[in-house]
Amino acid sequence: MRKGRAFVTTALLAALVAAGPALSQTPLPVPDPLDARDAKRVDRMEKVVRELRAIVFQLRDTGKPVVVQPADTDARIAEMTDRLRDMEQTLRGVNGNFETVTRDLDQARRENAELKRGVATLTERLNAAETRLASAAPPPEETVAAPPPPPGDPAKDFTAARQLMLSGDYDAAEGAFSAYVANYPDAPRAAEASYWWGKTLSVRGAHADAAKAYIGAIRGWPQTGWAPDAVVELSRSLVALKKPADACQTLAELTRRYPKAPAAVAGRAAATRTQAKCAA
Repeated sequence: MRKGRAFVTTALLAALVAAGPALSQTPLPVPDPLDARDAKRVDRMEKVVRELRAIVFQLRDTGKPVVVQPADTDARIAEMTDRLRDMEQTLRGVNGNFETVTRDLDQARRENAELKRGVATLTERLNAAETRLASAAPPPEETVAAPPPPPGDPAKDFTAARQLMLSGDYDAAEGAFSAYVANYPDAPRAAEASYWWGKTLSVRGAHADAAKAYIGAIRGWPQTGWAPDAVVELSRSLVALKKPADACQTLAELTRRYPKAPAAVAGRAAATRTQAKCAA
């Protein structure tokens, strides 16, 4: 059955090819004058005939089955329609975003205008308050800045203070070491100066000030020859201030921090422990 249909189709195509020249050479009976629609129909018919001839010749020359490809006009139209639909959706989205941005911009402008008005009002209030305060406040008193301390030489000043102490002028030595600690707090011998200052204070019985001076001397537990004696002197000042527990704790640090203290210092520390009644 299929072979019969193919034969009939092939015969029909051959007949059309054979009749093609006649159809193309023999004018069709058309009304005169020929209108535009009839002319278009004739053109389409001639185009179909030419396509059929090409198909038949291809079948004759190659012997292979002829595959007639359908026109893709509808597919292209559908594709263009889809693209146009996507563009319309995109355009609607852009328009929606533009409207949102426009609303936000208008809102920001309104808020900015309100903020400017608020700032202007606040500025006026501050200016008025400053005016009231300026009219009510008394005129400021003139202050005279303290003159800077005269420049000195830390090494020379320390030597001078030490000479005063060695000469027995403890009052002058106290003032000299106090000035040294105040004027040169970062000097290399500032801690030692604080230790000797404490010595001068202990001589005149100023145990509280002496304890502060000794604490300033041993801050950081320096590894120097005078440091163990400073610890013992601090303990003695604490005993004089009725603080035996603090004195015993300080003497315990002496043993831990300076285990190789001189014998004289160790003897004075033992006497102070007995005086403070430290636990064995």
